[in-house]
Amino acid sequence: MEANQPTKVTVQAVIQAPIEKVWRYWTEPGHITKWNQASEDWHAPRAENNLRAGGTFLTRMEAKDGSMGFDFGGVYDVVNQHEVISYTIEDGRRVDITFARQGNETKIIETFDAESSNPVELQQAGWQAIMDNFKAYTEHN
Repeated sequence: MEANQPTKVTVQAVIQAPIEKVWRYWTEPGHITKWNQASEDWHAPRAENNLRAGGTFLTRMEAKDGSMGFDFGGVYDVVNQHEVISYTIEDGRRVDITFARQGNETKIIETFDAESSNPVELQQAGWQAIMDNFKAYTEHN
């Protein structure tokens, strides 16, 4: 492996919902703003999503107390409905997400290139927390 290859990090969950619902909740801005945060003191007040290869997305993530915030966005490389979403984040890192139908459940596996500013374990914990929020939101709405 080349020295400059990014570290790949994986998070996953099995959602107790059919793949059609999971896909809709994962991709529609009105749903994204309801689950896309790593902790209770953050929220996603705005989301935009042009779900197609070459399309862009943006989610505004902010601390609820207004102390900080950032835009998380990028460009879709691959979109295969109910199967795969791959995108490149604005900083050049890649994210690959697979959706697998398992009867009336859906397994999501998300693999992303780690960034170099924070420990890999912290990044994995944050992305897993967002995945867990998605699971809870989707199963209870």
